[in-house]
Amino acid sequence: MTMEAMDGVVTFDGPLPPTDPYLPPAERILSGHPEQRAWVLHQSADERYSCGVWECAPGKWRVVFDEQEFCQWLAGELVITADDGRVTRISAGDAFVTPRGFTGTWEVLSPARKYFAIYL
Repeated sequence: MTMEAMDGVVTFDGPLPPTDPYLPPAERILSGHPEQRAWVLHQSADERYSCGVWECAPGKWRVVFDEQEFCQWLAGELVITADDGRVTRISAGDAFVTPRGFTGTWEVLSPARKYFAIYL
């Protein structure tokens, strides 16, 4: 659901509307139950750019990025492991970009929340 005001600034504060939880594809889940929720608060007319809020329960799964994503991590801890073995640890306050073509795993260690901006 897009919360964008057609002629105004989109803010990320305030209550978020109800949304359905989802999981990564079953064949990608490696451990835990990484149930996720996402709120798209803005999307471009061509649907190639979107941003919003994302939450996730602890778990580990394989990721394959077909998009580029900027994240501002708000809560929880994340360990990103690239297929080449490089490990990046993320915690509240960290910001990072995952480039298109990245493959590896995301392991959410504690309930997580982030702001995201995705470009397809």
